Amino acid sequence: MAGTEYPIELDALAVSYPVHGGQVDVLRGISLKVGRGQIVGFLGPNGAGKTTTIHVLLGFVEPAAGSARLFGEDVRRTIARQRIGYLPEHPQTYGFLTGRELLRTAGRLFGMRGPSLENRVKELLGTVDLESAADRRISTYSRGMMQRIGVAQALINDPDLVILDEPTGGLDPLGRMQIRAIIGDLRTRGKTVFFSSHELSEVERVCDSVVMLVGGRIAAAGPVSELVQPSESLESYFLRVVERGLAS
Repeated sequence: MAGTEYPIELDALAVSYPVHGGQVDVLRGISLKVGRGQIVGFLGPNGAGKTTTIHVLLGFVEPAAGSARLFGEDVRRTIARQRIGYLPEHPQTYGFLTGRELLRTAGRLFGMRGPSLENRVKELLGTVDLESAADRRISTYSRGMMQRIGVAQALINDPDLVILDEPTGGLDPLGRMQIRAIIGDLRTRGKTVFFSSHELSEVERVCDSVVMLVGGRIAAAGPVSELVQPSESLESYFLRVVERGLAS
């Protein structure tokens, strides 16, 4: 659509890393558009280039060719990242802070102050079910609690685009259900969620569409309902796509 500012737009994106005597091509000219309000699962085997793609979107990695834009802004510009929230696969933060202090600090980085910040912190602690642990040091948190405070931090600025790398990692079934509920609420509010996961059953439950990356190339993309036949699961379809991609 002419004039549309997509939350994510990749055009012939390529990334290479130098190695002794040459280079490794991690992303090989991928193009992708993610529309507003979509929940998109970003799938692929280990080493497919998923995290590298996310790091390009966050401005951590410079592409060798092509372009990446967020809401119409080149990802290399700081302004492009003002409307996003990000949860890394292994969230690491200041263990000497409490959960409440972490969220306050994150909010201040986005210019939040006073009652509006305190209300947002309180709301998010409730959302991720950490009210009772809000004033404990993060160094005492379990893996699942670390994941949940990381989700809260990613949402502190009420972002229009949320990028999640393995958001249900380390969570028990109740925790995974809570994350699904949060993603569902983001969809209801018109937010866009782009997340990488190996938990294909979780992806199948919450995603509108999926993008499958194999060997640095997009091997399949589209609505789950159109890609996966009624007689098969997303997991079986994913395995077929990966096998086909690795063989080509």
